[in-house]
Amino acid sequence: MKQRKFHEGKWYKWEVLLLLWMAYLLNQGDRQVFNTVLPAIRDALNLTDTSVGLIATIFNLAFAIAVPIGGWMGDRFSRKWVVTLSVLFFSVSTMFTGMATTFIGLIILRSIATGGGEAMFGPSNYSILAQYHTDTRARAMSIHQTAYYIGVILAGWLAGLIADNFGWKYSFLIFGGVGLAWGILMIFRLDDRPIPKEALAEKARPGFFEGFKAVFTCPTALTMTLGFSGLIFVITGFMTWVPAYLQEDFGQTQAEAGFHSMFWTYVAAFVGVLVAGTLSDKLAVKNNKYRMYLQALGLACGAIFLFFMGGKSSLVLVYICFAGWGFFRAFFDANTYSVLYDVTPERLHASCGSVMGMTGFAIGALAPVILGAIKQRVGSLESVFPILAAIWIVCSIMMLIVAKLCYQRDHDKIYAHKTDNE
Repeated sequence: MKQRKFHEGKWYKWEVLLLLWMAYLLNQGDRQVFNTVLPAIRDALNLTDTSVGLIATIFNLAFAIAVPIGGWMGDRFSRKWVVTLSVLFFSVSTMFTGMATTFIGLIILRSIATGGGEAMFGPSNYSILAQYHTDTRARAMSIHQTAYYIGVILAGWLAGLIADNFGWKYSFLIFGGVGLAWGILMIFRLDDRPIPKEALAEKARPGFFEGFKAVFTCPTALTMTLGFSGLIFVITGFMTWVPAYLQEDFGQTQAEAGFHSMFWTYVAAFVGVLVAGTLSDKLAVKNNKYRMYLQALGLACGAIFLFFMGGKSSLVLVYICFAGWGFFRAFFDANTYSVLYDVTPERLHASCGSVMGMTGFAIGALAPVILGAIKQRVGSLESVFPILAAIWIVCSIMMLIVAKLCYQRDHDKIYAHKTDNE
């Protein structure tokens, strides 16, 4: 078969961004479908808050277990096919989730199949984007991140609207069907960037545990991973339970709660990630460690809004807190992979990204069931917001210290090794 030449066009790297942007939107939006219709699933199947929280927890555990496999595959095989098959698999699993009628069925189809399928997407997705965007990497990463924000807003609103009018099962069927169609398009349009012949042998060498070693023996990468874990714990808890919080404490419909729980947060995050991405590139010219300083700042400022988020006195105040939290969390998002790639070997980027993802989602997986148990015990989520704020404060301080003491040394070590190889 004659090899395609998509990658030779100067604009193809932006087509790659578009293809991966939409795939990422579906990847993240798919998760929010479950969170939006969670009360309807709970009532339809006679489940408890703890049990539906357990479904989300097992989803994140399945994701955490599978993501290192996805990273290892991305460093050994075609990243185009790893990404594309992931989109196809999690989309089909989402469609079948709409047919589940039991708790066990949801565990198998939603938690294990969908969670495992989505885990394969991230490491190769970011690696392909970084391969095509070298001089425009920070800008491309920031634009790519907006897919997450738009995805959860659209999914939250549309899933609720579909559920209100047709039932919660159709939310999964429709979103899964759209993902399946996009995955088929990616088969024909997404292309792997050619790898020089002299690099092929090196690319084939990475062992399964090399990514673990690279992350856990590098102070900056390890701290980045712990900070990411704190980020994911809070975000997972927020996205799982805040739609239910708005429905139960403020009487909103599924469509209203799905929209408002995500809209104010992620419109602000959309602005924040573009601001942070631009600012990060400018500051990194002076010193790369400023990227991590921005992440620490984002966590500290976001914690302030988390602390006041649970008040029932004013819905407007709740929305303001949503927006402030979203704007500052984007400071972390905009720099996540730029920081990790700064201090880890290029040939292990997919593996290192998967290790960070595995750790983050393994820890984040505990949030839905822990918050569900607290909610079931005290009858409200208000008391958990200050706890979530404290987690971010601790992560912020930790990242600030390591950025000051270790970042430049770890960055220079990777750069020196790269120069020696050249």
